[in-house]
Amino acid sequence: MVFRHDTAPGRLALGRRIAALCRERRLYLVVAGDARLAATLHAGLHLRGGRRGVLRLPCLVTASVHNAVELARARRAGAMLLFISPVNATKSHAGAQVLGAAGWRRLARLAPRGHRAALGGIDGRSIRALGQGCAAAGAIEAFYFNV
Repeated sequence: MVFRHDTAPGRLALGRRIAALCRERRLYLVVAGDARLAATLHAGLHLRGGRRGVLRLPCLVTASVHNAVELARARRAGAMLLFISPVNATKSHAGAQVLGAAGWRRLARLAPRGHRAALGGIDGRSIRALGQGCAAAGAIEAFYFNV
């Protein structure tokens, strides 16, 4: 679970509720771009564009990457799971240039096997198009049945 709610009112309280739910359900939680909040919530850290956080934490580190430069930066920062995105058009990043399956695979070749994840317009059909090189996927819209 990636907690990206930067401007949410009561962000700390919301983060604590989500962290508790993740612990109950045995899910990993990473906080996007805020190492201090990640430490407070005993969560991992998600690096936006592979940018290293201020603090080094002994925790799960993930990163969103959109090109080869960000992917290299994320690897140097110690990211263990790389969300290569956006694979397809997505409402959460409307208008962003998409990679498509071929672009995702091309960028994924620069990442170690087992560390490649897909993000952006992901559903069952699109994840299958990426092939066996995709170790994980993130999704938002795929979980909404009436979108």
